[in-house]
Amino acid sequence: MIELENLSLKELKQLQKDVSVAIEQYKERERRKALAEVEAFARERGLTPADLSEIGLKRSRKPAAPKYANPADRSQTWTGRGRKPRWVVAALAEGKTLEDLAL
Repeated sequence: MIELENLSLKELKQLQKDVSVAIEQYKERERRKALAEVEAFARERGLTPADLSEIGLKRSRKPAAPKYANPADRSQTWTGRGRKPRWVVAALAEGKTLEDLAL
């Protein structure tokens, strides 16, 4: 065990750098080891690296066309996805239906 009390500030800072480097090297070794295990697992099941790369691809939604518009200001639209805009909530509170707001 290193007795930290007996080290100078310069030695402590060097130790800190050495520990940071050692931690990064350890993380990289573990990362490589995990990747090798994943590749071996995939190979056993007949998968290629291209198959694995598809895992990281995020499927994006196409932008939705507006379905509803504010009767008071037709430039305010809503697709029907996500939270209702305030104008939709207000219109519904007034007794209107979504069909009344439909484009």
